[in-house]
Amino acid sequence: MDHSDGVVASTFTEEQEALVLKSWKEMKKDAANLGLKFFLRIFEIAPSASGLFSFLRDSDVPMEKNPKLKAHAMSVFVMTCESAAQLRKSGKVTVRETTLKKLGATHFKYGVVNEHFEVTRFALLETIKDAVGEMWCPEMKAAWTEAYNQLVAAIKQEMTKPV
Repeated sequence: MDHSDGVVASTFTEEQEALVLKSWKEMKKDAANLGLKFFLRIFEIAPSASGLFSFLRDSDVPMEKNPKLKAHAMSVFVMTCESAAQLRKSGKVTVRETTLKKLGATHFKYGVVNEHFEVTRFALLETIKDAVGEMWCPEMKAAWTEAYNQLVAAIKQEMTKPV
């Protein structure tokens, strides 16, 4: 499946784009805090996932105070949301190709599997739901799910490529 031709993103509608943009505008100003909540929720659902991060394994600092986790969580949250916000306009996942290759290689190296992506999707949706309050609706959930699934498909595509 080639993501550069935009075929996959054509399933991302104008209405979904509007919902993602509206909610991302609301969340952007609190991205650092929301990113940390997002990752803490992942570890709450799947405690073993924290073992995938060397900066957590080698640290005595509580997770919520770990500066490396805070930085990582914010960058992942922002990249995920920005990718979602650009999906329809660009017709594809807009993570730089070098970043996408690196993401694929890193996720492959650390043994990330489908279940990890599913836990992450659930944690992302719950974080967004909490962040946007009454703005949350089934259509917004569907929009973010579609955007996340397309980003994951692009990462998985890089995970399966021979190095």
